[in-house]
Amino acid sequence: MKALLSVYDKTGITDFARELVALGYDLVSTGATHREISQAGLAVQQVADLTGSPEMLGGRVKTLHPKVHGGILARRNLADDMDELSSHGIDTIDLVAGNLYPFRQTVSRPDVTLEDALENIDIGGPTMVRAAAKNFPHVIVLVDPADYPWVIERLRSGGLSAEERQSLAAKAFQHVALYDTAVSAYLGRSAESPFTQELTIGLEKLFDLRYGENPHQQAALYALSSTSAGLAGARQLHGKELSYNNLLDADGAWTTVADFAEPAVAVVKHTNPCGLAIHDDMAEAYRRAYNGDPVSAFGGIVAFNRPVTAAAAEAMGSIFYEVVIAPDYQPDALELLKKKKNLRVLVVSNQDQAGSDGLEVRQISGGLLVQTPDNPREDSATWRTVTQRKPTVYELQDLAFAWKAVKHIKSNAIVLAKERTLLGMGAGQPNRVISVQLAAQAAGEGAQGSVLASDAFFPFADSIEAAAKAGVTAIVQPGGSIRDQEVIEAADRLGLVMLFTGIRHFRH
Repeated sequence: MKALLSVYDKTGITDFARELVALGYDLVSTGATHREISQAGLAVQQVADLTGSPEMLGGRVKTLHPKVHGGILARRNLADDMDELSSHGIDTIDLVAGNLYPFRQTVSRPDVTLEDALENIDIGGPTMVRAAAKNFPHVIVLVDPADYPWVIERLRSGGLSAEERQSLAAKAFQHVALYDTAVSAYLGRSAESPFTQELTIGLEKLFDLRYGENPHQQAALYALSSTSAGLAGARQLHGKELSYNNLLDADGAWTTVADFAEPAVAVVKHTNPCGLAIHDDMAEAYRRAYNGDPVSAFGGIVAFNRPVTAAAAEAMGSIFYEVVIAPDYQPDALELLKKKKNLRVLVVSNQDQAGSDGLEVRQISGGLLVQTPDNPREDSATWRTVTQRKPTVYELQDLAFAWKAVKHIKSNAIVLAKERTLLGMGAGQPNRVISVQLAAQAAGEGAQGSVLASDAFFPFADSIEAAAKAGVTAIVQPGGSIRDQEVIEAADRLGLVMLFTGIRHFRH
């Protein structure tokens, strides 16, 4: 029996090799893997000695040889295959352990060059792994060091079942597919359009979840890569395990505060911000966000885009939250938060606060919808005032805040804000006037002197009338309705300011 070992990740490889030798396997290996195994005192043949051909082109050609691939691909149950091997003096290879160059880690470096990337595209490794996986009824293939121990146990006790061999083969093909996806994504990143005719998405499981949206559903968290930023790269510092819904809500909270350059705090419930505020003092920002909707805050998610101070942690008091998420925590703040045994405390890198440049993917029955993210560069200086009255400096400041807030709320979305604090919002309603009424109801007396942001245009003047009745003084919206003039005239009649942005922010 012969085993070919050629791995970049050498975790456990010498122990695995030692066990294989004890089971009667002859070992063949390449380069650094050969060196590590031989330094452990084990007899191992160089692939170059097996093939009779030296490594070529700086190591680009090592295992690409008939004596390797013939030995892997021969079907032991076909006499013609075995006779052909014999006529060429080729031995069978019965086990292959291989994993690939660190392409994703290499291209994630900020200083990576195209030459670096190309030299980390593995050719011989995927070819060898795919060949072994194709012939899994006769060849055991391993790509994950975590599988070494149980495979050794099976070999000691009589061998692997057909199902186990097939499972390892499926894992091997997935390993190569993930690798090829990373390569194609890197090489295609400069293309004019991200929407290629064929699209694969590489995901790596981080951990299983207790269940999905409901207890009868299974769920897991996958990362887009091993170096994922954002919520998938968060570290949990305290609390019980996260649920599917926790992660959805936490992502809504984090992406909301990450959209602001200023210090911001968001309180999110069911993915919608029910509280949001900007203030240089984190404790005050939290208090303002909480006061935006104290009732809905219970059982919600709190996100900070600055380190959580002890004062901010203390301000959270006895309010029950599921998750708090921030880029860091002062030691005293973390100590206070850890006293709440049911609170999950997450720390997440804020390196991507400007937003992701990756594609957004959502599933529909039978397919996927793919789009670029909603993060256009916007400047309030380019907005067009369409009413007779112009905004004051303070109104414009609040309008800019409200406009950024409304893009994180489900359509039809309406936000009322004052002093860069969310006072009330209407989300996910079948018509816009109901959203205005809900936002005004939530804001209560605070709506007096507030500003309003709408994620899309107003089809009728009724929403403008409802806003004015609540006490709104200024409105920002995309514009673009066939009844824009009617809406502008209503704003002028009611003494409101109205600005058009020319950009819509639907969030379905």
